Order: sequence, then structure tokens, then C-alpha cells
Amino acid sequence: MEISDSDKLNSKVLPILVHPHPNLRMVALPVEEFNSDLRQLALNLLHTMYEEGGIGLAATQVNVQLRILVIDLNGSWKAPQVFVNPVLKYTDGSQTLEEGCLSVPDYYDEVERPSHVKVTAYDVYGNEFEKEATGLEASCIQHEIDHLNGKLFVDYLSRLKQIRVRQKLRKARS
Repeated sequence: MEISDSDKLNSKVLPILVHPHPNLRMVALPVEEFNSDLRQLALNLLHTMYEEGGIGLAATQVNVQLRILVIDLNGSWKAPQVFVNPVLKYTDGSQTLEEGCLSVPDYYDEVERPSHVKVTAYDVYGNEFEKEATGLEASCIQHEIDHLNGKLFVDYLSRLKQIRVRQKLRKARS
């Protein structure tokens, strides 16, 4: 996605839902219209992700129930990637990496996921593409697709750790 300085200026930071907000558990709907509103949503997702210091963000995290996610492992508008209606076509291998989430602030833990993925998706103009990823990029894509399916990274943790996360977030809100 080509992003101009004007695009950056016209994008905005959106409020991020925090676990255990029930809308984080909703399954996102497929994008059916590829138009300027979708492009603006992608820009707003990127702006929000960069402003909050993340490397990935799904639309469901900003309470938009559409299948769109953004990632950028390099940070701050350097290499943004937008995936509309992403589908994991292939996974292989295994890796355990520490993950965090903008919807689960200030909590990090190790999650085991496939180390290699192949995903098909569309860009904001409706052009289909395929992407293979490994390592951190593979984990990031899977993490964000999980969001689109109503799943959080803490769901991979033990029951005890899930309880601790909820207690920590409840205490932070108090």
C-alpha cells in the first residue's frame, strides 16, 4: 500500500479495546467492498499501531468487526503490510516466542505457534496476493488472524496465567 505524507496526516488514532472487552471475542466479517473507506480504515489502523508502539493490529481491536489487519515489524511507516480477508493456507514447524498485545497491555508471555506460514489475502484495492512468512513475522500474522477469529494470545496460556492476566488488568483499571 502506497502511503503519502498526506495520508499520514489524514489518518487518526483509534481507541483500542482492552481485554476482557466482549467485542474482542467477536468473529470479524469478511470485507466485501474495497473502497476509500477501507483504505482509510487501513491508514487509521496503521496510525494507531504505530502510535501505541505495536507491530500488528487487527480491526477487531478497535471495535471494527471486519477482516482486516496490519503489521509492520520495522515500525513507524517503514514497511507497512495490510491484509484484507486473510486466510492461513499452510503452516509448518514450531517456535516459541514472547508475545504481547495492545489489547492486553503490559503483559507478555511465551506462545508456541507454527514457525512458517503461507497466507492469502487482498490488498485495500481488492488485489489478491500470497505471502509466506517465518519467525516473528509468521507469529505476528497468526496473532492478528486470531484476533479476527475472536481469539487472544492469552488463550494459549495456562488457566492460572489467564486468571493472573485478568487480575492484573482489573487492578490497572482500578
